[in-house]
Amino acid sequence: MFSLFNTQILHVNEPEIVREIATCTSLDLGKPSYQQRERGPLIGHDILTSDGAVWTHNRKILAPELYMDKVKGMVGLIMKSIETLLNSWKSMIEKEGGIADIKIDEDVRSFSGDVISRACFRSNYIKGEEIFLRLRALQEAMSKKIFLGIPGMRNAWALEKDVRNLILKVVSDRKESSANEKDLLQMVLEGAKNSKLSKEATDNFIVDNCKNIYLAGYETTAVSAVWCLMLLAANPDWQDRVRDEVFEICKERTPDADMIQKMKQMTMVIHESLKLYPPVLVVSREALADMELRGIHVPKWMNIWSLLATLHIDPENWGQDRLKFNP
Repeated sequence: MFSLFNTQILHVNEPEIVREIATCTSLDLGKPSYQQRERGPLIGHDILTSDGAVWTHNRKILAPELYMDKVKGMVGLIMKSIETLLNSWKSMIEKEGGIADIKIDEDVRSFSGDVISRACFRSNYIKGEEIFLRLRALQEAMSKKIFLGIPGMRNAWALEKDVRNLILKVVSDRKESSANEKDLLQMVLEGAKNSKLSKEATDNFIVDNCKNIYLAGYETTAVSAVWCLMLLAANPDWQDRVRDEVFEICKERTPDADMIQKMKQMTMVIHESLKLYPPVLVVSREALADMELRGIHVPKWMNIWSLLATLHIDPENWGQDRLKFNP
């Protein structure tokens, strides 16, 4: 157990206890309140930070859009973003005479945001890109506020207002349009309409959900993709195996959902990459009432942290070669 300022934290890395926390359905265990205090302008009050009935309501709206059948339907949108990214890299290579050093971090982050913009806003995709850029600026401002104090918070507040106005403008345009869109934004709008909330609460519901769709998806996906590419570059034998598998399955055709599902070698590489370099380092919960976890008394308001980075290299679970890339 340790503390960060006035936040008391219980560090749990025993696999059985972590499993119990992950599968716990009790309302006595919820999201940490410090996240809302520290990152309110960035994440709002929605599925990432809410508990109980609010969380259940948000999950009921968003989860169906992320079921596998719906995700399969987004592969075409993803391929459009991939074509844009690959064409930009090809252009760089041609300008450099056939060989080029490319720093891919920002490109992959932009690609991830591009996919989310297309999935969330479809015909309003360009506006989605603008919202994405402002959210990234807000994320950076929030990370610096502790050092910049009030001036830093003023910048964050201004960016939060910009993001809110941009999202609500897209919503207004969507309501005035007769287009029958079937994207994530439309599901959020229909969920808000059926919730019978006040005007302000409806706007907050829409804005917070749109922000969370970006924030939950773009950074984690981009980081995972970059680590996966790095590991393949460092292990050319596996890179050859994956490339051969892709050529064998796709046969120079554009990949679709069924083809991707057949890529067993690729799946193994992705899983191994996520094990070695998890995009989220800490899973945190907060006791909302006094409770017991495998005989451990956890008092109310105690935070519980599980460090994925150490769980994933536990020799008892993963063996002595746990640090090696071995799909």
